[in-house]
Order: sequence, then C-alpha cells, then structure tokens
Amino acid sequence: MSIFYIIIGFILLVIGGEFLVRSSVGLSFKLNLSKLIIGMTVVSFATSAPELLVSLQAALNGKPDMAIANVIGSNIANIALVLGLTAIISPLIVDKNFYKMNWPAMMFFSAVLYFFLLNDLILTRIEGIILFVLLVAFIYIMIAKAKKNKNTVIEDVDDDLMEISYTKIFIWLVIGGSALYFGSEFLVNGATSIAQQLGISERVIGATVIAIGTSVPELAASIIAALKGEKAISLGNLIGSNIFNIGSVLGLTAIITPIHVTDNALLTNDIFWMLGVAAILIPLIFIPKRFEISRIKGFVLFAIYVAFIYLAFKNGSVESITPIISK
Repeated sequence: MSIFYIIIGFILLVIGGEFLVRSSVGLSFKLNLSKLIIGMTVVSFATSAPELLVSLQAALNGKPDMAIANVIGSNIANIALVLGLTAIISPLIVDKNFYKMNWPAMMFFSAVLYFFLLNDLILTRIEGIILFVLLVAFIYIMIAKAKKNKNTVIEDVDDDLMEISYTKIFIWLVIGGSALYFGSEFLVNGATSIAQQLGISERVIGATVIAIGTSVPELAASIIAALKGEKAISLGNLIGSNIFNIGSVLGLTAIITPIHVTDNALLTNDIFWMLGVAAILIPLIFIPKRFEISRIKGFVLFAIYVAFIYLAFKNGSVESITPIISK
C-alpha cells in the first residue's frame, strides 16, 4: 500500500506542477507581465512548487530531516541524474554565463545553507527570510542582465497561454493546487511508511525516493526533448532550479516553520555530496572539450548519482543514525 501511495503521489505532483505552471503563466499574461519576467520568475517559482509542498508537508508533520533532505537530494538529482542522463542522450553546450553568474550563485546559496545549519542546527525564520531575500536579489540581477542582453532566450513560456480565459486559469489553478497538496501528502506518508518498514532513516528516503519524485517533471521533460532531438533542458535551468530549491523551498518552509536538524549525516554526508556534485561541474565543462557536457561526462555524472544512491541505502539504516546533541 505504501508503494501505491508513493506512485500516486508522484503522478499527482507531475499533474499538479504542470497545471500550476500553465495557470500561473496564463495569469501573468493577463497581468501584462513581460515574457522575460514570466520566464525568469513565475515559471521558476511554479516549477519549484512540488519541492515546496513536499518539504513543507514533511516539516509540518514533524519530519524535518525529510524536508531538508528532499531539497539536498533534489539538487544532487538535478545535476547528477537529470543532467547526466540528458547528456548521455544528447550532449549539451554550456553558455559562458554559467561560470560567470549561475554556478557561483549556486555555490554561494549552498554554502550559506550549510553555514546556517551548522551554526545552530536549525534553519530559523530569520534565516529563511535571508535565503528568500537573497533569491529575490539574485532574480533582480538576472533580469537586469537579461534586459541588457538582447540575445537572451527565455524558455518555457507558451504563447498560446496568452489567449486562455480567467475561468480556465481558475480551474487549472484549483486542479494544480489540489494535486500538489494531495500528491505531497501521499508521497510523504507513503515514503515515511516505507522507511519504517525497511528500517531506513527518513533522511535517506527524503534524499533519494522523494527527491527523485520531485525531480520527475524536469527529468521527463529533459529526456523526451533529448530523444526527439529537440533542445533539451539547459544547464542554466537546472542551476536555477537548485538555487530556487534553497532560496524559495527551504526559505519559505523555514519562514512558516523553523526546520531542526536531527540526523547528523545531513551535515557530515548529504550536504557534501550536494556541494561536491556542484563543484565537479567546473572541471567537467573545461576538460577535455571546453563548454560541452559530452556523453562521457554524462556517464560520469550518472555514475556519481548511482554511487550516491547505493551508499545512501547502504549506510542509511535507522540504527546507523548519529543523533545530534544540541549545542
């Protein structure tokens, strides 16, 4: 039954995410927002909705490790799994803006998150506000740079959504919101039950099963595009998703309810995987062929993700948890 809940949860999150994006973009057009603003803010926030609902649901249900692990695991999956598989199917060209702006910003947000958690083992409301404000500042800078660069291409904004009615927007919004709510409920409850049955910590389930679930929309869209020979999901979009996961998902969740770290492995293992997977992108895009994620590099990233999953379950039993003693 727990597997059934997880599958239903995955399906509802995909459906909910799609309807929320479409309704949000449609409403944005009605409000006369430019495609630049819609592409860099509305779409980004909407696509982070599955992670937000799942992390918030976990935190409110007294499962803080699952809430944090979901974001850390999702960030690892975006790069090692999604980017890895996409590059295996169709090599990706890397824009120079990646290492000038996007990658440093991702590393900065990741480092700030690590500092906040290490400092007092809690992601407080104040720290949540700081993360969210930093995200708003990052978006502002990106929009300002994009306006100056006339060649900026904004993806994921469907022109057909300009014509939809307010009634359809409202219906899509209700469907999307409801699907995300119940999907997160089913996924968190099903994953918790699986963890208890298998004797695996909630942290591991959050960083693996749930993280893959919330990354399914990006993974599916990326692989389908690559198989069709179309432009696959860009590296910039994946990096942006990781930044949004920290700034909006954990930021907003912490504002609503502070998140306590209870499993030491979050700070001694998982977050270093996230930082390491992000850091390895720099040598990958420069060696040996510059500004390209080739199939071989894709295999390297995918192998790293397989190793992460294997070690997570191997060392993730409840008995192996090292409790954190409050400072």
